[in-house]
Amino acid sequence: MRIAIAGSGKVGRALAKDLLTNGHQVLMIDSDPECLDRKDLAGAETLLGDVCEISVLEQADLPSVNILVATTGDDKVNLVVSLLAKTEFGVDRIVARVNHPKNEWLFDETWGVDVAVSTPQILVSLVEEAVSIGDLVKLFTFKKSGIDLVEVTLDIDSPVIGQRVGSVSWPVDTAPVAILRDGSVLVPTKDDTMEVGDELLFVSKQEQETALMELLCAPGKRRPHNFVA
Repeated sequence: MRIAIAGSGKVGRALAKDLLTNGHQVLMIDSDPECLDRKDLAGAETLLGDVCEISVLEQADLPSVNILVATTGDDKVNLVVSLLAKTEFGVDRIVARVNHPKNEWLFDETWGVDVAVSTPQILVSLVEEAVSIGDLVKLFTFKKSGIDLVEVTLDIDSPVIGQRVGSVSWPVDTAPVAILRDGSVLVPTKDDTMEVGDELLFVSKQEQETALMELLCAPGKRRPHNFVA
């Protein structure tokens, strides 16, 4: 997969390093030559220029890019490059970093953004996930579809302990996508049995999350934690 990253600061470089390790083609775009000329970007393509300039984005050959990630420290820049990439070059998937939470409302399909990532809210979600056993925790919302990624860690009182995944009537528009157990990631099959301490990940429509809680959480622990990235 070819991925363009607008901004080669700490966030952009860390993302590029992981993507390169996973075998993706990475293009870094930045106006600062010192940021691009770094050893930790070895293996990535680099393009020197202003990410908000059409001529620079044309040089980047964005129509050949599967995903563009706007990671600069300036929300205005991230919005502009997202809009240009989506409307002028037809990039399929745009992920944009939100630096200031007050600007989060801008980061939607109007500006070409498919997924907005707000670091403070991610941290809050992860803290909630770490301390909440038996509660449904909302980790992430896909802005375009309004679908949530939610997590619950099964405690001993959960009604589904000992049941097979395929035997549970999950709410409509809800699907289990992973079971985290003993440091491993399991793709759920209908014959997998749910155990105490399992971390279950679901994609779910927001209006179905109350029904999901009623299936998974013991009475008295059925409260959602609505912290969304």
